[in-house]
Amino acid sequence: MSASAASRVDALLAAARSGIRRLTPRQAADAQRAGALLVDIRYAALRERDGTIPGALVVERNELEWRLDPTCPHRAAEATRSDLPVVVVCDEGYASSLAVRSLRELGLTQVSDLAGGFQAWRAAGLPVRPPSPGRDGPGVRA
Repeated sequence: MSASAASRVDALLAAARSGIRRLTPRQAADAQRAGALLVDIRYAALRERDGTIPGALVVERNELEWRLDPTCPHRAAEATRSDLPVVVVCDEGYASSLAVRSLRELGLTQVSDLAGGFQAWRAAGLPVRPPSPGRDGPGVRA
């Protein structure tokens, strides 16, 4: 990869993160307990390898906008309003920041991401449901 390609993606990531509140694992767990929707956008191989966060909604990244847009007929049942508190979780906290930017462009106003992603959640000793083939598919609560 050339240095210019890396600097462009770094700039894109920095722009996506400007103005968003990134949560620590403990803050994300507190937000979930207070009613925020945790949305796990990791692909199946990572969920099958590492497990899931109990209660998180699994929506793979390629379906995220359709499933969380409250005006879309293909939305998840949980996506009821634009001000729904949402915390996006990816594996290490990079793709989730880009996803937050996209969701904000759709009009979601209370969306944030988990700094460090699932790996930080697990390292913080927070609950993780072990992998179970077939149980943690897209659109399913973990």
